[in-house]
Amino acid sequence: MKVKGTIREIADRLSREKNISESDLNALLSDPRAGVQKLARSYLKKREAERREQKRIEEMWQFERTYRERGYRLIAGVDEAGRGPLAGPVVAAAVILPDGFDARGLNDSKKLTRDERLSLRSRIEAEATAIGVGVVDHGYIDQHNILQATYEAVRRAVAQLDPKPDCLLLDALRVPGITLEQQDIVKGDALSHSIAAASIIAKTVRDDWMMEAGKRYPQYGFESHVGYSTPDHLAALDRWGVSPIHRKSFAPVKERAKKEWSR
Repeated sequence: MKVKGTIREIADRLSREKNISESDLNALLSDPRAGVQKLARSYLKKREAERREQKRIEEMWQFERTYRERGYRLIAGVDEAGRGPLAGPVVAAAVILPDGFDARGLNDSKKLTRDERLSLRSRIEAEATAIGVGVVDHGYIDQHNILQATYEAVRRAVAQLDPKPDCLLLDALRVPGITLEQQDIVKGDALSHSIAAASIIAKTVRDDWMMEAGKRYPQYGFESHVGYSTPDHLAALDRWGVSPIHRKSFAPVKERAKKEWSR
């Protein structure tokens, strides 16, 4: 049986209404017009995607909810960016999100585009209870190793938080020298909104730093690979040698530095 209305009118209705009844959807799916059936299937697909996203959002509050039930109120998510690159700093961020924070779109920073990260960063910076950022440069990394540098970046980020947190949720990391309760969560940036928020802050701050470095050292292409060991980056190292911001303790850089010294 044909549903009343043109295909355009039905499309407008489906775009406006969020809760079409099952009987109406079945009628649309049974409509003899292929265009109406396609609209109904698209509507069902979109509704299912929204349901899954809402479920994901709710599940990503599980750790925060558990700690609030234990009496903790100021719960900071912590993550870092830049452990693997051959150049530049390692950056950690700590973020305390308020109750009721709009977490739509919030996810592991690696799963987001740069534009999505920047949009979320603006929302986080506008609404977060507190944000701390710790930046540890290549010199510290070379002197102490990347793990110790990561610990130090986290300590600096947490120390900046005001108000101070009651506990920390971290992405697969426990940091010595911090007396607060710590919960390390494997793949935490995909399981906790607070950690995901921290991952977005850390990633965008570090990317911004590397883009500025790209202006100072344009021959290396830092603005595109942000220091990671891409073929273009390794080729630039071979051609131009080691820059002042490269991590000389990292094997690909160390090998090329030795070649320079032996010339």
